[in-house]
Amino acid sequence: MSDVIVDTNVAVVANRQSSNVVDGCVDACTQFLSKVLTDHVVLIDNGDEISAEYAKALRVSRPNGLGALFLRHIFNHQYSSKRVRRVDLGKGEHGDFDDFPSVPELADFDLDDRKFAALAKNTGQRCPTPSIVIGSTTSQP
Repeated sequence: MSDVIVDTNVAVVANRQSSNVVDGCVDACTQFLSKVLTDHVVLIDNGDEISAEYAKALRVSRPNGLGALFLRHIFNHQYSSKRVRRVDLGKGEHGDFDDFPSVPELADFDLDDRKFAALAKNTGQRCPTPSIVIGSTTSQP
């Protein structure tokens, strides 16, 4: 089982909460998230910022949607490293993630997505195989 980091938008799209997403993207998110539930270990942060974002974004109006099933998977297995692995992410005095790359090219990187990038960098340094970050859509231009 490989480690994956799943951007919140993947679960939102798979949960069919975005009306402005093309069918191919919905299909890809659905197929990927289905595989995540059976074939991958999902990485989240120990500070619960990622799981809190998942919970906030996934509407309870679709409690049986694939995104909602993913959210339940995270909560049910968050302390079982065989399905979900919690990783410590350090923060600086201003709340910035220690592992977020400090390079000019990323100065405008979406603040809400920095936790995913920091998690990928953190786990890439400590794992024999790098983590895969999966995203789908963005509201950023």
